[in-house]
Amino acid sequence: MSFQSQIEVFDGLHHVLATGDRPALYDAVDQALQNLVGHKLFTLLIMLPGGQEVQRFWSNNPAAYPVSGRKKMGETPWGDLVIRKRQPFLGRDMDAIRWAYFDHELIASLGLGSAINVPIIAQNTLLGTIAILDVEHHYDEEKLAIAMRMAPFLVDAFRQEIALAV
Repeated sequence: MSFQSQIEVFDGLHHVLATGDRPALYDAVDQALQNLVGHKLFTLLIMLPGGQEVQRFWSNNPAAYPVSGRKKMGETPWGDLVIRKRQPFLGRDMDAIRWAYFDHELIASLGLGSAINVPIIAQNTLLGTIAILDVEHHYDEEKLAIAMRMAPFLVDAFRQEIALAV
């Protein structure tokens, strides 16, 4: 993708962000990530007040990953990295997927084998995460760096989703 095309992707995000239309923003971020780094699965999760529960509120594959109720986050290495330390996760292969996700068998059954999780942070508070998954070895440090540029576009929308969830 050319530099000009990348600029156009971000210009489009700014335009949608200005409308205040959250579903349109989620679709635009989904499409932007598809164009910039690629993915087969795109989901958004919010961290509910108290920091013990998460809720998936957006999915491009609701059959496999439905927008559903809340779930308690147990103590996991992935949770320590992304939720407690607020760092992104780059899972390059199925070994990393198994390390990170309890549902790794479902992930593998969908032909997925690499992942990026980007924490959405505002004022030192974790609001939630972006999750994108694709085939094994699809993601690298460069794609992670690009995906991380999406987080600021979602801060206000995630705050609104959290307010609606409580």
